[in-house]
Amino acid sequence: MSLFIASLNSGSNGNCYYIGNGKEAVLVDAGISCRETEKRMKKLGLKMDSVKAVFISHEHGDHIKGIESIASKHNLPVYITPLTLHHSRLRVSEPMIKHFRAYEAVEIGGLSVLAFPKLHDASDPHSFLVSGNGITIGVFTDIGAPCQHVIDNFKQCHAAFLEANYDEDMLANGRYPEHLKKRIKSEYGHLSNRQAAELFITHGPAFMTHLFLSHLSKDNNNPELATRVFARHAGKTNIVVASRYEESALYHIKGKSYQEPVKKAVAAPKAVQISLFG
Repeated sequence: MSLFIASLNSGSNGNCYYIGNGKEAVLVDAGISCRETEKRMKKLGLKMDSVKAVFISHEHGDHIKGIESIASKHNLPVYITPLTLHHSRLRVSEPMIKHFRAYEAVEIGGLSVLAFPKLHDASDPHSFLVSGNGITIGVFTDIGAPCQHVIDNFKQCHAAFLEANYDEDMLANGRYPEHLKKRIKSEYGHLSNRQAAELFITHGPAFMTHLFLSHLSKDNNNPELATRVFARHAGKTNIVVASRYEESALYHIKGKSYQEPVKKAVAAPKAVQISLFG
């Protein structure tokens, strides 16, 4: 039981995550150019013809700016909600557009992709679980606060890309204007190192082998600081920083199958207050 995963880029300059089973793969978001995506996959020994679909989390440019060229060149279906498509203004061939709905799994060969709602300042934002071969991978970025949907799905992951966007002191004392600081800190903004660590400590399953700290801010965080916050609580989970400048290594995620059923209710996301750090 295993899956292969990599971050091709993670940050406000572009987001793209690879998840595959050795035969077929999906990309979650396509926020870097087609050329750069191909280049980085080649460096990891991966081929674009293994990618069978792209799933879009929301319409912000750092998640979609490569999608038109990637979909066109490689004839890839683009899974996106109608609202996200409308607000993205993407020009993708109509036959290549596929819609998904929360908690309705999409089967891509031997992979199953499940979307669920999250809190973020976008029209219809979703995060994803990608499962196959008894392994579940989560992509949890661009989240303002951990709603119950995020918590319930995080508990299932053998590995996860989890946003750790900013350090609270760095943001408070940094150069950003107050309106932008408020947007980042709001429940529709981004997760801080502390918020992400609380989610991991409280709800990370014992079988989680890898946690990829993702979407780190260039100005309000740094890899060493983020890693320190998580390292003392990591236990047997490997903590990896997903870079905003280059691809990660290709990781082979192995483990035991998760058995607890997913909750099917699709209520509007509500933030859940978690406080371990005072």
